Amino acid sequence: MATRHHYGTGRRKTAIARTFLKPGSGQITVNGRELDDYFPNAVLRMMVQQPFVLTENVNKWDMMITVKGGGSAAQAAAIRLGISRALLQYNDQLRTLLRGAMLLTRDPRMKERKKPGRKAARRRFQFSKR
Repeated sequence: MATRHHYGTGRRKTAIARTFLKPGSGQITVNGRELDDYFPNAVLRMMVQQPFVLTENVNKWDMMITVKGGGSAAQAAAIRLGISRALLQYNDQLRTLLRGAMLLTRDPRMKERKKPGRKAARRRFQFSKR
């Protein structure tokens, strides 16, 4: 019998993360690399593992994550949302716990598009009186 995977998609700014969870020993691979190798920053590693710490599932799941786009902080936030959604697929009773910690809320803030006749999204060209 094949082991059951739990899947979750997370997005933040332009970063998109696909997370696959399966029962295991807590091994985390991001784009084929170890978590410590992919995120050298301890704060970002803590952010990725936050759903497991909150639900007391540390070292119970192996994670295979593919992430693209965005910066490192946006990628970590996207992974966190993907893991939270995958844990919900495993056990729907974790919803109130994850919702209370704001781990199921997708951050909708994106870069505003450049407008015609402007230098950037809202920035105007320098005004010259004469």
